[in-house]
Amino acid sequence: MKKKFSSFAAIFLLSATAFAQNIPVDPSVRIGTLPNGMKYYIKKNTLPEKKVDFRLAINAGSILEDENQRGLAHFMEHMNFNGTKNFPDNKLVDFLQSIGVKFGQHLNAYTSFDETVYMLPVPLDKPGNLDSGLKVMEDWAFNATLTDTQINKERGVVLEELRLGLGADKRMSDKYLPKLLYKSQYAERLPIGKKEVLENFKPEVIRQFHKDWYRPDLMALVGVGDINVDEVEKKIKDNFSKYKNPSKPRERKVFELPNHQETLVAIETDPDATNSMVQFIMKDKEAYKPDVTVEQYNQSLIESLATTMLNNRLRELVNSNNPPFTFGSVYHGGTYARTKEAFQGFAMVKEGNQVNALKVLLEETERAKRFGFTQGELDRAKSQTMSNMERSYNNRDKTESDMLVNEYVRNFLEQEPMPGIAWEYEEVKTFLPTVTLAQTNDVIKKMVKDDSRVIVITGPKKDNVTMPTEALVLKTFDDVKMADLKPYEEKAAIKNLVKPFKSEGKITKSETDAKLGTTTWTLSNGAKVTFKKTDFKDDEIVFTARSMGGNSLLNDADYNKTQFAYQALSEAGVNGYSKADLTNYLAGKQVSVSPFISGIVEGISGRTNQKDLSSAMELMYSYFTSLNYSPEAFNAYKMKQSAMLDNMLSNPQTYFASEHAKFTNQKNPRFIGILPLEKDWAATDYKKAYDVYKEKFANAGNFHFYFVGNIDEAKFKNEVLQYIASLPTTGKATNFRDTGYRSITGDYNKVYKKGKDPKSMVQIVYSGEAPYNEKEAMALSALGEVATIKVIEKLREDESGIYGGGARGYMGKVPYGSYSFSVSFPCGPENADKLTKSAIAEVQKLIDKGPEQKDLDKYKEGEMNDYKTDIKDNSYWMSAIAKNQLDGSDKYDILNYEQKVKALTVKDLQDVAKKYLTKNRIIATLMPEDGWEKSVKKESTEVKATVKK
Repeated sequence: MKKKFSSFAAIFLLSATAFAQNIPVDPSVRIGTLPNGMKYYIKKNTLPEKKVDFRLAINAGSILEDENQRGLAHFMEHMNFNGTKNFPDNKLVDFLQSIGVKFGQHLNAYTSFDETVYMLPVPLDKPGNLDSGLKVMEDWAFNATLTDTQINKERGVVLEELRLGLGADKRMSDKYLPKLLYKSQYAERLPIGKKEVLENFKPEVIRQFHKDWYRPDLMALVGVGDINVDEVEKKIKDNFSKYKNPSKPRERKVFELPNHQETLVAIETDPDATNSMVQFIMKDKEAYKPDVTVEQYNQSLIESLATTMLNNRLRELVNSNNPPFTFGSVYHGGTYARTKEAFQGFAMVKEGNQVNALKVLLEETERAKRFGFTQGELDRAKSQTMSNMERSYNNRDKTESDMLVNEYVRNFLEQEPMPGIAWEYEEVKTFLPTVTLAQTNDVIKKMVKDDSRVIVITGPKKDNVTMPTEALVLKTFDDVKMADLKPYEEKAAIKNLVKPFKSEGKITKSETDAKLGTTTWTLSNGAKVTFKKTDFKDDEIVFTARSMGGNSLLNDADYNKTQFAYQALSEAGVNGYSKADLTNYLAGKQVSVSPFISGIVEGISGRTNQKDLSSAMELMYSYFTSLNYSPEAFNAYKMKQSAMLDNMLSNPQTYFASEHAKFTNQKNPRFIGILPLEKDWAATDYKKAYDVYKEKFANAGNFHFYFVGNIDEAKFKNEVLQYIASLPTTGKATNFRDTGYRSITGDYNKVYKKGKDPKSMVQIVYSGEAPYNEKEAMALSALGEVATIKVIEKLREDESGIYGGGARGYMGKVPYGSYSFSVSFPCGPENADKLTKSAIAEVQKLIDKGPEQKDLDKYKEGEMNDYKTDIKDNSYWMSAIAKNQLDGSDKYDILNYEQKVKALTVKDLQDVAKKYLTKNRIIATLMPEDGWEKSVKKESTEVKATVKK
């Protein structure tokens, strides 16, 4: 006995020692702190090649603003793009565009309650770019010029960003946030700030904010990329160590989200609300502390397993034939405050069903609390967790730098552990099998609480919809506690998705293309399979299958009664198994397979890995051969879609898009709207759509399959012969047809009125038919990018009239030759006419003089920057090699793109501007409803909601 006890004691002590160990820090990351307290993280990572991703993280956000600074943390973020010591005025954006960094797409920043983070990817293809990138980070950290002129110019831009947030959601959140953020500083410090402060603050007020909070001891610089770590560390030490902290620094306070005994309920409606939702939070009693030890890490893993199982149950309900909501989930995690976590739930529902949705969320939580989970559920959750970990681990040497930098930012700001994927994989692989049902069941019991609860219910305000009372919401909690619930019933698992069979299929022809690195097999059933083996990812295979025809082959009547049904077809499942059955079967597998029927093609798209390729092929085979017919599943889909879309036209922007689409498609009998309304669902023929699908997918010989990734050719060949070569075929070749219908063309100026907020949207579109010309297509696309630069320069930087906007040029080849060039931007209604004229004037300059060479050079640098990343992406390659089947384009375009971009001239862009931008112009403007001017005056006098005590 004593010997046995000693052995047990030794094991226990070893285990206790292991649990007491701290989570290690990824040794591949160089972490240091300068004498002034500034921290840095540096890591060499060669994906993408010749590029580095920088982040400047500042542990200061809107929560630290004084009352007269409301919104200035965010305003300060803007100012760092409007003049620094080394890049005065707007020279920063200009310079970065010249080296291939696109404003908005690559170059960006954000401000939240507790932090401000600047993002800068720098291409390293030219000498000096690394130093320039570090100089930008240095200026962002310490050298903003903050001149009166630039501050006053930027007011308009920030106010336009504030304007974008106006609407139903803003009106409702203004009322419920005092309860969601009960008695906390967070309720008073939303990052966008207060309009009157933004309009009237004196420049010295923002300079004081910068002086107080932009200081070394609150900063971290992160650099990950194709760099020499020693070199970058030396440059950081040389350039950033000289900056000092204030002699009397302000305290960086930490703010709480207080607990409270009562349950707070907010029920808010708005006539323009588009969705009905319910949300609950149950705040933890103790303050959040980041994981430090291995034991804490593993406890977090147990929590994750528990919420995964609960969400799997909710997903089953959503996928059932009587779904209680369109979407529903729960999780345990962060709130608005860093110091507080909570058990939280959310559901999107049909109007009037919010209380029932809350009841379902609470009942499923209560069911798990009372009866626990099943072993089958735990096994699936473990499998899901391990599968995701394996995917990350297998691709550990092919992880993009921008995925890594954010982890290090979180480590600095929130002390999130960063042990590295190698450690996490080994720890999860070791610990996961030891987790028991008792542990996961215990977690749920601890998450659910009777105090510190907040419930938020929102929805559209309608005469025929009765919203619940606070008393009814509170009663729901009591009802659930007393409910007669039964344990969760484990459903029979799928053993074989496809019954074993012997395939007679063969490869009848094999062709290789050395330039593209592809192999194409022609199969005995007529199907073609093209695959490309890559090493872009160490564990990823993407695929698609296409057959020409789509719903273009249907007559108008059949098209109109089936167009909204196709997306619902896969909801029925396959081989007699429901969608919920399939979800459980695929748990722990990296498999995504989706069939589709679109305008001119039908097909399959998906992704998987080597390990799960067979499962992906089985599912694809099943979609071809054994799609279930289930009117019940279709009706459930309609319910969910209606809940999500029925009120979308209340949104002014959606209304604008819908009404303008009606105008431009007025001669097209196949257009019945951008969203399905109740009458459209009533006219939809599910059986007809199902029959169309079955007919198209019964003809595999008309399909071309494309696979790109780390393909094991021998294994892949076996799967192709088994699951593609065996597919049925009719031997009939089909192609899409041009229906002959066109959008209207000509010169029009349309104005649409919707909404009460002072918000407008302008779209200027030139479009029509034109024979496709590859050179013109590239020039028109480039012209759109150049026009975007000019729109931002003129309408944002010079006139301070917009927050964002842009242009796009496009030429289409199928189903007929066409062109489109558009300029669009949101703005204030009082400025819509003036800014429209300014935008048209910029277009006219492109017609009269062509673009400036420097702007064309910016476009080329940006395209080359993107291309060098895209050319190492599996999905990019798949789209490129499949394009030839669709439109007959040169299959080597992907290899020749760089030289074609470089060959573009100012004259090429001016020629397409002259040819396509001088006629067929439609200007569409969204304006608020009459009387909006009065609502602007009332904005500052609106009464805020209060919480009864």
